[in-house]
Amino acid sequence: MPLPSSLFADTETSVVATVAAVIYAPAGKGRKRFPEGVVEVYASEDEARSHADPTRHRHAAIASGPSRSSEGFRLYYLVRWLD
Repeated sequence: MPLPSSLFADTETSVVATVAAVIYAPAGKGRKRFPEGVVEVYASEDEARSHADPTRHRHAAIASGPSRSSEGFRLYYLVRWLD
C-alpha cells in the first residue's frame, strides 16, 4: 500500500545526518549554524582534522545537516568543534 502524501514533505532532502566537516568561519567560532556553502563534508573526523587550517579560518567540526531553514536556505548546525 502506498504511503499517504503530505503537503509538508520535503522531497529535496533525506533525513538530516551528523557529519564530520570543515567549516569556513572567518568571524570565529561563535556561531551555531552555517550555510551549506561554507561547509565541506568528510568521511571521518580524522579526515576533517587533516583538512582543517585554523590560520585560514577552516575549522574541523561535527555538524548536523543539511536542513532547510524557514527562509529556504540549507544549513548545517554545529554539534561540536574538533579543533
